[in-house]
Amino acid sequence: MLDNLLDTISNTIQITSTDIELCRIYFEAIEPHRNNILEEQEKKPQHLYFIVSGFMCLFYHDENGDEVTTKISGSNSFITSFLSFIHQKNAKENLQCITDCELLKISHSNLVKLIDESENFKKFSLIIFEEAITSTEIRANDLATLSAEERYKKLIKEQPEILQNVPVQQIASFLGIKPESLSRIRRKI
Repeated sequence: MLDNLLDTISNTIQITSTDIELCRIYFEAIEPHRNNILEEQEKKPQHLYFIVSGFMCLFYHDENGDEVTTKISGSNSFITSFLSFIHQKNAKENLQCITDCELLKISHSNLVKLIDESENFKKFSLIIFEEAITSTEIRANDLATLSAEERYKKLIKEQPEILQNVPVQQIASFLGIKPESLSRIRRKI
């Protein structure tokens, strides 16, 4: 599992044998099952997760009790409630496995140690957090400026693997529409 993480990191920055050893020390492998909630809303996120295989999401319940999915991530990506994790504040979202997953996790305190011990990981963590912020902003802009059909077409183009592995209800929620609307869009396309 560690090889996937090291490949992902080395695609962005150059890592040393010391960096590899630090990964072995600080990252822990886990294999949670489908629908397992790893981090709960209204609690401080404890870990940053690297998805080796599977799909995960961030979601919350709105004032009507409906589930609102704010992020869906698959293999070779990082996920947590980023701002809450960084600032160690209570999260507004739950972190859940959509499928059975193979994950590597690192605690907040160990990530701080890793960053302190490795200049390369300091650079890499900044890149990961910048990407998370950018992704959130792009999603907000898409919800504000694109039609539901345009958002669906963008998902097909940029993340087609989600369509084969994530339930329709979660995809609809992520796109900001009802499942019935997504069904109409799918039939139309």
